[in-house]
Amino acid sequence: MEKRISIGFLVLLFIMILSVGCSQNNGANNSSQQQNAEEPKQETLKPEEKQTELMISAAASLTDALNEMKQVYENEHSSVKLAFNFGGSGKLATQIEQGAPTDLFLSADQKSMDNLEEKSLITVDSRADFTGNKIVLVGEKNNGITIPSFKDIDPSKLSQIAIGEPESVPAGKYAKEALEALGKWDEVQAKLVYAKDVRQVLTYVESGNADVGFVYSSDALTSDKVKVLAEADATLHTPIIYPAAIIADSENQEEAQQFIDYLLSEDGQSILKKYGFVK
Repeated sequence: MEKRISIGFLVLLFIMILSVGCSQNNGANNSSQQQNAEEPKQETLKPEEKQTELMISAAASLTDALNEMKQVYENEHSSVKLAFNFGGSGKLATQIEQGAPTDLFLSADQKSMDNLEEKSLITVDSRADFTGNKIVLVGEKNNGITIPSFKDIDPSKLSQIAIGEPESVPAGKYAKEALEALGKWDEVQAKLVYAKDVRQVLTYVESGNADVGFVYSSDALTSDKVKVLAEADATLHTPIIYPAAIIADSENQEEAQQFIDYLLSEDGQSILKKYGFVK
């Protein structure tokens, strides 16, 4: 009798141990399945999109137009970030010759671009004329000066005349050509104040440090502190045409070409026109 009870007890104990073991295994499996369900699958995670910085050396007169384009363009091209280096076209070309990191050059004259092309520093096939401009004489809005035309410029009635350095600033070169054509260049020499770029000329006039100054019509349009006194006859100077070109050693040739295409597009031209540029 005792033997039967012992055997029955052992069988019962075995069944209890087996049940506990199965319960623990099922719990572990369920916990593992739940953990796996909560963890995101690795293949569903998207890698971060690489962003390309496009370095653009551009004529100072393009400052406002390009800053507006930057917002529009980057919204439409999330993988590209635009960075600008503004200055006189001649100085920018010199920087590029000296190896300054640049993907795209936007010049205010053909000469600066020609110099780079002669030295094989641009991709010739990418070169494109994208806009133009006009040279005007401006004065501070309230200084009372009136000069109907370039031929009416009388240096004896002016203290200082601001002009971009003709050798490196296209606006200064165009103004010099117009004054030479009218026989006035030698007359104004003693009154000239030279600036590093056309925006500095505008600042000189706005602040009253110069009575008048030669700038582009697009620059005059950006300031509510100056008034346009006279506009140069286009026949008096070299045509004002802005070329763009990709730098030959740029690692972002495709992105640079896409921006040139944008400059030439209806949207790009609309912004340029808004800031006083002409095509």
